[in-house]
Amino acid sequence: MEFGERTPSKPRSASSVVLLKDGPEGLQTYLGYRKGVSPLGRVSFPGGSIEAHDDDAMDWVGPSPATWARSMGMADESLARRHVVAAIRETFEETGILLAGRDASSLVEGTQGAEWMAAREAIADQDKTFPEILAKRGLGLRTDLLKPLVNWLSPDFAHRRFDTRYFAAAAPVNQTPSLLSSRGVWARWASAAKLVSGREGVSLGDEIGQPDTVGLTLSELTVPGCEIILEKIASARGCIAYLNHKRSAVAYQPRLVEKDGEFWLEVASAPVSEGAVSRER
Repeated sequence: MEFGERTPSKPRSASSVVLLKDGPEGLQTYLGYRKGVSPLGRVSFPGGSIEAHDDDAMDWVGPSPATWARSMGMADESLARRHVVAAIRETFEETGILLAGRDASSLVEGTQGAEWMAAREAIADQDKTFPEILAKRGLGLRTDLLKPLVNWLSPDFAHRRFDTRYFAAAAPVNQTPSLLSSRGVWARWASAAKLVSGREGVSLGDEIGQPDTVGLTLSELTVPGCEIILEKIASARGCIAYLNHKRSAVAYQPRLVEKDGEFWLEVASAPVSEGAVSRER
């Protein structure tokens, strides 16, 4: 190694969930604003990093961790389990949507009251763990309600590197998302087709109204992985069709390229056909 060369950091594992529902303007997804620097972008789907307590014992409904590992193209069953737990935990903390029930035929209802908000705040403040919240209410994770989507890796040159697994889930009809009282700034259901068609405009960033969003386009607000998922959602026939689409386990990693004196992030992915190239400046 040459003097001064920086050893690439080990990627930090994260999970993100694409919540979906059918709407009058096509398939909708739930997006929120994230403060500070996030590997998911300033605007993104619910998600966050894996935590130590994601290894804790808890009731589990749905595919086994071994089955999840195979569907995600992973050899490490424990890591696959952590990704699934983190996906459901982060979605509950950030939106109040809880993919959990007492058995395979039930799903918790009415998660928007004061008691549930207090539980979300306790998780966010690390006063309570997610497994403790579930155990107190006799709930198990409904992992069968999640679908694996894709794996995105941060570029090798990134100062903070992340290994993010994206999942998808239909929004439960008996639950309504809401902002976390202490930390939420902006979030709402949005038509993917409308976002993609207006991606060169700045209306979304202006609507959010934060100093780091005003005047920015969709590509500037989010990361390539999120934008490409939005493109695919926009072209889907509906929620059921999107969730039932057969996908192979694929990992994407942007790389820095120079073209005509400008630097771009190049990604070997496209919304319509595999292997095409999509670029984000």
